[in-house]
Amino acid sequence: MITTAPNRDYAYGLARAFAGAILFGLPLLMTMEMWSLGLYTHPARLLLFMVLNFVVLVILSRFGGFEHTSTLVEDVLDALAAYGVGIVASAAVLALFGVLKPGMPIDEMAGMIAIQSVPASFGAMIARKQLSAGEADKDAEHEARSAGYAGQLFLMMAGALFLAFNVAPTEEMILIGFKMTPWHSLALIAASLALLHALVFSIGFAGQEQAPEGYGFDRRFLIYTMPGYAIALLISFYTLWTFGRVDGGDIGAIASTVVVLGFPAAIGAAVARLVV
Repeated sequence: MITTAPNRDYAYGLARAFAGAILFGLPLLMTMEMWSLGLYTHPARLLLFMVLNFVVLVILSRFGGFEHTSTLVEDVLDALAAYGVGIVASAAVLALFGVLKPGMPIDEMAGMIAIQSVPASFGAMIARKQLSAGEADKDAEHEARSAGYAGQLFLMMAGALFLAFNVAPTEEMILIGFKMTPWHSLALIAASLALLHALVFSIGFAGQEQAPEGYGFDRRFLIYTMPGYAIALLISFYTLWTFGRVDGGDIGAIASTVVVLGFPAAIGAAVARLVV
């Protein structure tokens, strides 16, 4: 009888995790370009991306994880559980859609599932906060752990990674970058910075960050907004590199594509704290 409640809570947590995995992963699970990327992405790059994603999940567990955690071991187990849920949910949905079929080569199936498991595992990890009727918001310790400058920058990175990953595989990123002039790129950079700053501090969303006491606009912009946008650009370049979108391109074309992807990545960086 002693273990009934923990087992029941864990079962509820698993159910929420699967719901979160499908909710966050479904747009990409129904995208043909993602299916093909699973077949053609360089295995070493994909493996590196999955390892880095796991590291992000371990750290993310401290901010809004699959379960409440207090030690590194629990965070690692939390991340493993979220990744496992992401893999199973991705495989199940792809099989339901007829994308995975009996007789397919194992490496093709593994590639497809591996690509899709990244956003699905992210959804599984933050499901407790998003799908638990405010349970995480009432946890004072959970909130305290999410404080701090380094923590805010990490959350920006996680948000930028998730949103950039959702659009990086598409050909439109390259096409938009090709159509843009240098003036368009500069305008997009300005818009990305303005939105990032506004979404983090200015508009007044529920759960939005409060500016540190004594921090005026200039200081907030230099300490939070500029580093946040730099993180978004770095994440954009790395994601494009993972998918081979920058291979063989000239510097100008690569820069334009990174700026284009940096726009949704900056928005992801801005709203990550509101989500996680």
